Amino acid sequence: MKKLLMAGVAIATVTAMTSGANAAYVLAMKGPGAGNPFWAAVEEGAKAKGEELGVEVVVVAPPAETDVQAQITQVEDLLAQGIDGLAIAPTDPNALAPVIEAAREQGVPVVFVDTMGSNEGVTFIGTDNEAGAALAAQYMCDNIEEGADVAILQGVMSHSTAQLRANGAKAGLEACGLNVVAEQTAEWDRAKGLSVTENILAGNPSIMGIFGSNDNMALGAVEALKAAARDDVMVVGYDANPDAAAAVIAGDMAATVAQAPGNMGGFGIQALVDLKNGETIDPVIDTGTVLVTSENAAEYQ
Repeated sequence: MKKLLMAGVAIATVTAMTSGANAAYVLAMKGPGAGNPFWAAVEEGAKAKGEELGVEVVVVAPPAETDVQAQITQVEDLLAQGIDGLAIAPTDPNALAPVIEAAREQGVPVVFVDTMGSNEGVTFIGTDNEAGAALAAQYMCDNIEEGADVAILQGVMSHSTAQLRANGAKAGLEACGLNVVAEQTAEWDRAKGLSVTENILAGNPSIMGIFGSNDNMALGAVEALKAAARDDVMVVGYDANPDAAAAVIAGDMAATVAQAPGNMGGFGIQALVDLKNGETIDPVIDTGTVLVTSENAAEYQ
């Protein structure tokens, strides 16, 4: 029995890894599940699939989505101990590319989940983030007067996820005649979403809509708008986490975009097992998006 020994590195879950019949597959998330319902759902999906397939699933995450070196260290340590497969959401695709390539050279199957990496020939399992952001933009277009000022709260822009959501939202908003006056990163964080929104409001008092590239940032925007007594600004998020669904029902957020994070984790483990068994998988596995409004938000609480 091999134990994971990674002192000083933030670990979401540490599971015994067994050689032989009980294979060990790793889900390396780019953020911890604690405090983030999205990553908690990814983790839950992976563990459930592991139980279904009878394989060990090890879940690790850096302490923050910006802690690239911690994730690199985690993966290096895991590879040194021997694993059967790696499903990873890279904190920084380019920075993680060498260690991912090292895994492949060792014969370890690799898939990307949630965030596409830069290594060629590795399957991506996740959302069409540009299409999902376009859904959000279209909702804003349908409900905000043409020519109005709007803003975009961006994620960590080294992430392909953040780039695609920001690009999809901007293209959609501008296509219908809305005026994107601010595009600022709040690094996926609720507190930063609040502070960045405060700055945007100060510089753009006529703003009428805000797209948050994830629900954490969107909920931070809601707090800033409440503090400023601005109930005339539409906020649309992304992820449809339970807090966001509750905010939509309460009328604090207008809408959000649902992903299927449980599928990302579950499909990731399934793909690794398939690859380990010599099967071929598709280069892209889309887990889908749904616009969530007051009509269907109760389904996501």
